[in-house]
Amino acid sequence: MLYYYAHTGHKIGLDRLRRAAAVIKRLAGEGIECRLLLNDFRAGLAARDLGIKEYVTIETIQDIDAVAARGDSVIIDSDEDEHGRLVKYCSDFTHVWRFEHDPDDRSIHGETLFRADCREEDCLNAVIVDDAYFDIEEKEERVLFFLQDMDHDKTILRHAPFFEAFPMELLLGNYFFVKYEGLLAQCFSALHEPEEYMDLIKSSRTVITASAQTALEARAAGAKVIYIDIQQVSLYPAALLERYGIDCMKGFDAEVLKHLLKQNSNKTKKPVEKFDLNRLISVYK
Repeated sequence: MLYYYAHTGHKIGLDRLRRAAAVIKRLAGEGIECRLLLNDFRAGLAARDLGIKEYVTIETIQDIDAVAARGDSVIIDSDEDEHGRLVKYCSDFTHVWRFEHDPDDRSIHGETLFRADCREEDCLNAVIVDDAYFDIEEKEERVLFFLQDMDHDKTILRHAPFFEAFPMELLLGNYFFVKYEGLLAQCFSALHEPEEYMDLIKSSRTVITASAQTALEARAAGAKVIYIDIQQVSLYPAALLERYGIDCMKGFDAEVLKHLLKQNSNKTKKPVEKFDLNRLISVYK
């Protein structure tokens, strides 16, 4: 059995879940069953919207072997401290794939790394976008803002004048507090529920986000994308996003955003492409 553990939560969001769903659905298309492991009930509900009907809940990365048995294989997408469990996993499991923590991360115990800037034969490309985003749809003249799936620090409200200066529509995050929505409505021309995520990312002409995963998905769908770097841990560095024609800005600077919105999307940059799992599939089979 192949397992995929994705670390999620109200402080880190669901970016890793979106990568996981893309991989699991691709594997299913190849006839390979891959069971999703999550550490958060809300992520399990969101997984259904992404096309993953079944999942198993565990506490942390240290509990993968509470489900996976010796001889199984596992894909790990987490930045948690594994407290030495990785060496056991690499010993007990037939194959272990792991997403890098940062550009300096290296394989320690023989696991294969997914790397955001993979240029060698001993790694896999971590730039992973669900195939559904490559089905280009007619765009609506909408400027959609999606911060991330969480905003426990009330980042949006702390920068209310920035958002009030532009006619933007807000896509709510899965972990937003219910009472928070009423306050947010004062800053945006419209609010959209988290369940509308994929439809809105695919149909919006312009997408502004602080999620690197969302930025890549929107770019694959043909949108003009602006990524706001808010100095939090990101799945992909801003420099990599820029290679794909995604405009990047630091913080909530209204003048910079006004300038970027006037610019045409850079179509000459590297296109986001469908990810390749052939080497993983050949090893697993």
